[in-house]
Amino acid sequence: MRSFIFNIAYWSLSGVYAIICAVLALFPGRTVLMHGLRSYSRATLHLMRWICGIRVEVRGTPPKDQPVVIGAKHQSWGDGIVMMAKCGDVNFVCGDHMLKFPLIGWVLKRCGAIVLSNQGGTAARESMMAGIARSQGEGRPRPVLIYPEGHLTAVGTGMRYRSGVWHMARALDRAIIPVATNLGQCWPQQQWSKFKGTAVIEFLDPIQPGEDRDLALATLERRVETRSRQLETEFAPRHKASQGEPRSSTDEARICA
Repeated sequence: MRSFIFNIAYWSLSGVYAIICAVLALFPGRTVLMHGLRSYSRATLHLMRWICGIRVEVRGTPPKDQPVVIGAKHQSWGDGIVMMAKCGDVNFVCGDHMLKFPLIGWVLKRCGAIVLSNQGGTAARESMMAGIARSQGEGRPRPVLIYPEGHLTAVGTGMRYRSGVWHMARALDRAIIPVATNLGQCWPQQQWSKFKGTAVIEFLDPIQPGEDRDLALATLERRVETRSRQLETEFAPRHKASQGEPRSSTDEARICA
């Protein structure tokens, strides 16, 4: 029942904010629009906590207003929402599948998002380079959020990390901040069901992109995937302990239904 109530509330909230942000996008610049987007992300976090009992714990230091590239694990539809709520004013890279939602294309364009083709190839590279050029021309450097896997992955799994994160960090002369998470255990990919518990977003030590692309990508993938697996292992015992039940590494979080 909680999952049902949350999804109705979440999609209703999203529809309202899509209209609000489309109007805010008419204002010059991106400051007013970003206030609207961050308000939406914070409101969604409140719904997650109040309806589904999903708490978000941040470890490490979110790079607010720092010129870095954030290379994050992508397990959940809620990943970008949580990152925007915790990192403040960020530029972000997203797939062109987002354009299928009404008004979203207009909002993404106005907030300066870098929209890439999910098919990759030359078009995606050209779009990324245009976004890099736009970021270099901004008066105020902002963190750029990118998901190196390019797609949502199930808990406990991963995909090969794509080179876009390295190219962006090199072109902008920025460090890469790895981010591990277990949010997929509370909000799995795009699934309807949600699970009660504490989701962790952890900011790890920065990586300098250097000349060796493969080495930088391998280091990023190893750090993010290793720490994400550790956070996933933490999840069930932490949940059971919060309920006053004996710890067991095989327990699973109770579904909010």
